[in-house]
Amino acid sequence: MIKQKVCAFIATRILGWKLIGKPIPVPKCIILGVPHTSMWDFVISFLFYAGIGGNAKVLVKSDIFKWPLRGLLLWAGAIPVDRGKGASFTRHMIDAVRREAHMHLAIAPEGTREATKNWKAGFHTLSRALDIPVYYGYFDWGRKEIGVAEQVLITEDVEADMRRIKQWYIDKGVIGKHPERFDPY
Repeated sequence: MIKQKVCAFIATRILGWKLIGKPIPVPKCIILGVPHTSMWDFVISFLFYAGIGGNAKVLVKSDIFKWPLRGLLLWAGAIPVDRGKGASFTRHMIDAVRREAHMHLAIAPEGTREATKNWKAGFHTLSRALDIPVYYGYFDWGRKEIGVAEQVLITEDVEADMRRIKQWYIDKGVIGKHPERFDPY
């Protein structure tokens, strides 16, 4: 409870963000984090989800898991990712989620902080393999608003799902910390 209050206070009172939503009410899920244009997205996302009473794991590239950040990242729920091991990492994550009774996994489908049209579909693979829901999560630096929204419809058609998901974020009008790095088209 203290962690929740401290995180909410920092996010809202000190940093000026509006927190929207509640922790996802299922034991296991994936929360998309879009747009991912800055390392600060991780900090804001952690403060948000902890501030509303949730506990999420976040995939973070393994390169930054060095002293002095390693301990802090692990405490905050970061999972190191070697981006060169896509398929084997996905299998590893499937096994990890199966072992846990509760896991809310936050994933940035862009896979990079740079502008990219080719989003990673690993979250889609995880969702279908584990039969767990995916939810829209967003951080809008323009409005200083962060939240979780409705469940994403996941079908067998990955390409159609990705187009629909990108369109949701376009329609939402979210702005990244570095707007030039968000290009869902």
